[in-house]
Amino acid sequence: MLARREHSAFELRRKLQQRNFVETDIEQAIEQLGQEGLLSDQRFAEAYIYMRKNKGYGPLRIALELKERGVAEDDFRPCLYANDLDWSAALEAAYAKKYGHRSCDDYQEKARRTRYLQYRGFAYDEINKLFG
Repeated sequence: MLARREHSAFELRRKLQQRNFVETDIEQAIEQLGQEGLLSDQRFAEAYIYMRKNKGYGPLRIALELKERGVAEDDFRPCLYANDLDWSAALEAAYAKKYGHRSCDDYQEKARRTRYLQYRGFAYDEINKLFG
């Protein structure tokens, strides 16, 4: 299971529960994998953040998805706002991918585009800077 991609401890626990493993065995396995460095929520969070950012999602949406996957905020927050992640460039790329270089003339269209970018996980202040 761990060979294909990184998993959070929560995800691995859920998968093992679905396969009807005993709870004490699950906890022992997760503890042992963590001690051996084969299971790390921080490493999972880092890989997940880069993957979702490259697909055009913003920090708010990614943070919500990581919380849903059982990753503690202390494990992903430093990576989410690391200096090497340029969220304004990601916002511009997501906007350009969806709308190209078409101008936004009327209020309704601007509101529609703003909602789309907020849904993708970008902050309202950053979106307003984009529309300048």
